[in-house]
Amino acid sequence: MIPTILSMMATTIYNLVDTAFVGTLGTSASGAVGVVFGFMSILQAFGFMFGQGGGSLLSRKLGAKDTDAASRSASTGFAASFCSGVVIAVLGFVFEDRLIRLLGSTDTIAPYAKDYLKYIMLVGPFCSSSFTLNNMLRYEGRAKLGMIGLLSGGVLNIGGDALFIFGLNMGIAGAGLSTAISQVISFLLLLFMFLSGKTQSKLAFSNITLKGRLLIEIIETGFPSLLRQGLGSFATIMINFKAAQYAADAGVSAMTIVTRVSFFLFAIALGIGQGFQPVCAFNYGAHKYKRQRDAYWFTVIMAEIVLAVLTLFAMIFSGGLIKIFRDDPQVIIIGTRALRLQCVAQLFLPYLMVTEMLMQSSGKKLPATILSSLRGGVLLIPLLFILPSFRGLYGVEEAQPLSYLLSFPFAMIMARWFFSRTPKTDE
Repeated sequence: MIPTILSMMATTIYNLVDTAFVGTLGTSASGAVGVVFGFMSILQAFGFMFGQGGGSLLSRKLGAKDTDAASRSASTGFAASFCSGVVIAVLGFVFEDRLIRLLGSTDTIAPYAKDYLKYIMLVGPFCSSSFTLNNMLRYEGRAKLGMIGLLSGGVLNIGGDALFIFGLNMGIAGAGLSTAISQVISFLLLLFMFLSGKTQSKLAFSNITLKGRLLIEIIETGFPSLLRQGLGSFATIMINFKAAQYAADAGVSAMTIVTRVSFFLFAIALGIGQGFQPVCAFNYGAHKYKRQRDAYWFTVIMAEIVLAVLTLFAMIFSGGLIKIFRDDPQVIIIGTRALRLQCVAQLFLPYLMVTEMLMQSSGKKLPATILSSLRGGVLLIPLLFILPSFRGLYGVEEAQPLSYLLSFPFAMIMARWFFSRTPKTDE
C-alpha cells in the first residue's frame, strides 16, 4: 500500500509543481495547463484500460498458478496500449488546431496550449504505455517497482521545469519539454522492471496474441477505466468551456488549479485504493472471499479517514492554496469557493472508488462500467449543461460535487449486491 501511495503522491506533486511554475507566466498560461490536461487524460484513459484490464487478468491467472497466461495478458495489454498511444499522437498532430479548440481553449490561451501540447503529443505512446506498465506492476504485487519509475520521472520533471522554464527562458514550452522527457524516462524504467526478470509475468513479442478472446477480454475488463477517464476528459473540456464562458481566462485558470489541488488531496486515498486492487483480484481468483471482504472494508475506512483530515485542512486554507498557484484576485475568488465545494464532496469518493475497484478487479464488468460512467461523467456532463443555466459560474463550480453525491447510492446498492452473492468464508 505504501508504494502505491508514494507513486500517486509523486505524480500529483509534480503536476502541482508544474502548475505553480506555469502560473508565474500569467493567467492564460495557467489556463493552458488545464487545456492540455484534457489531452493527457485521453492518453491516460487508454493506458488505464489496457493496464487495469490486462492487470486484472494477470493477477487472477497468477492466483490460479497460470504464469504463461499471465504473461500473455501482460504482453498483449502493453502492445495494445503502445499502439493506441501512437494513433492518438498522430491524430493529434493532424488536427492540432482543431484539437486545441475542442479542448476548451480561448483565443488568448491557445498559443500557450499549443506550445505545451506539441511535446506531449511527441511522447504520446510512452505516456499511455507507462500507465499500463505501472498498473500491471501493481496487479502483480510489485508496486515498489512501479513507484521507482514514477518517483524518478516526477523528480526529473520538477528539476526540468526549473531548468527549461526559468534557466533557459523557454516559458511554457519548457514545461512541456520537461514533462515529455520525464515521461520517457519513467517508461524506460518501468519497462526495465519487466525485461530484467523482476516480475513473474514476462513481456515478449512471442507472448503477444490476437488469437481467441484475450484482447477482447482485456478491453472488456479495462473498459470501466477507459469510460471513467474518457468521460473525465470530456468533463474537463466542458468545465473549461463553461468556465471561459462565465469568467474568461480567470475561470479556466481557477478550475484548473482546483482540479489539481483536489486530485492531490485525493491522491493518498487513491493510492490506498490501488493497493487494494491486486489483493482483491488475487484473493478472488484464489477463492479467498473473506480476505477480499475484509480488505474492502479496511480500504474504505482507511481512505476515508485520510481524506477527511486532508480536506479539513484544505477547506480552512483554501484561499491561500489557490494563491500559491496564481496570485490573481479573480482566480482566487473563483477557486476558493470551488475548492471548498470539492472538499465536502470528496468525502463520498473513497466508498465510490473502492466499490468500483472491487467490481473491476473481480471481473464484474457491467457493474464496474456503470459505476465508472456515473462518477466519470454521465451525471457530471448533464449537470454542466443544466446548473450554469440557472446559477452561472456558481453552477460550474457545483456540478462535480453534486455528481459525486448522486453517485453514492448506486455504489451502496452494488456493493450490497456483490457481497450478497459471494461466500462469507474462504474456500
